[in-house]
Amino acid sequence: MPHLLDRERLLALLAAGGSKRVAIIGDAMLDVYLRGEVDRISPEAPVPVVRVRERRHALGGAANVAQNVAALGAHAELVAMIGRDAAGERIRQMLVEIGAEPGSLVEVGRPTTTKTRLVARAQQLVRFDEEEDGDLVGEEGARLLDAARRAIEGADAVVLQDYNKGVLVPDVISEVIALARRRGVPVVVDPKYRNFFAYRGATVFKPNRRELESALGADVEVDHPVALKEALDRLGVEQLLLTLGERGMAFMSPDGNVTRIPTTAREVYDVVGAGDTVTAYLAVMLAAGAPMRDAAVIANFAAGVEVGKLGAATVTAEEVVEAYDHYVALPATSG
Repeated sequence: MPHLLDRERLLALLAAGGSKRVAIIGDAMLDVYLRGEVDRISPEAPVPVVRVRERRHALGGAANVAQNVAALGAHAELVAMIGRDAAGERIRQMLVEIGAEPGSLVEVGRPTTTKTRLVARAQQLVRFDEEEDGDLVGEEGARLLDAARRAIEGADAVVLQDYNKGVLVPDVISEVIALARRRGVPVVVDPKYRNFFAYRGATVFKPNRRELESALGADVEVDHPVALKEALDRLGVEQLLLTLGERGMAFMSPDGNVTRIPTTAREVYDVVGAGDTVTAYLAVMLAAGAPMRDAAVIANFAAGVEVGKLGAATVTAEEVVEAYDHYVALPATSG
């Protein structure tokens, strides 16, 4: 069985996290799910006709990180851009509904990033993306940076959640990290391919394996610490947490030691949103004073719960404790 913190410590950290404030800066999205039935082929083209029976909205991207922070009981303040459109207003309303702070949303002259999935017979048929992903610059970029500065002033932890939609440009990244370091609050980064090496000084850098290998231009052998140490040094961050899908996580500390954290998922139903859950839990647990290894273990339990749910879902503290109890009750040979 891997490293585990004791149950009392887990409960104490989860309780402490409920009083913390996390600023999430990044790309917010609105996920739209259209579900229906297919019973014929269109006479206009050889495509199925879907009769839509249900329309559901969900917070995606950095907004999903915010709702996971809120689900843990902490205060989430989301700094992101939205359009002057119905999708942007829906994101604002949904943040209010979960108790997150919508006042740092910045309205800009481009559409809110919206991803619409058409699902029939439990199969996704097509996805429509409505977005403009160029860098946010000029007066709009300045307003977003001002909102980020204000959010950091009251934060116990900062998340930079990048989906390459234009919010996290180099100037925003460098200033946010500098401000957070001056205040002594941890910065958790969930990167994407653009600006991958722009996060020097961050506390925790959390790519998945594919993202890290693409950025480095080479395969990464997790069981050989030298490769991860070279990546850590090149990135210029304090700690590297590499997510490995069904293989769990690998955590490299500043001294070059690698800790493997195997998955705790009982079943994997849908991996969408699991990375957002890990990011949210890391930030809240670090804000609560958890050592990085304990924070990663708790985040790993949260991810194990999330992948058992459909779509981008939230995970509560109670669900994490239940997953912990189930895991420690397993026979020793199962770990």
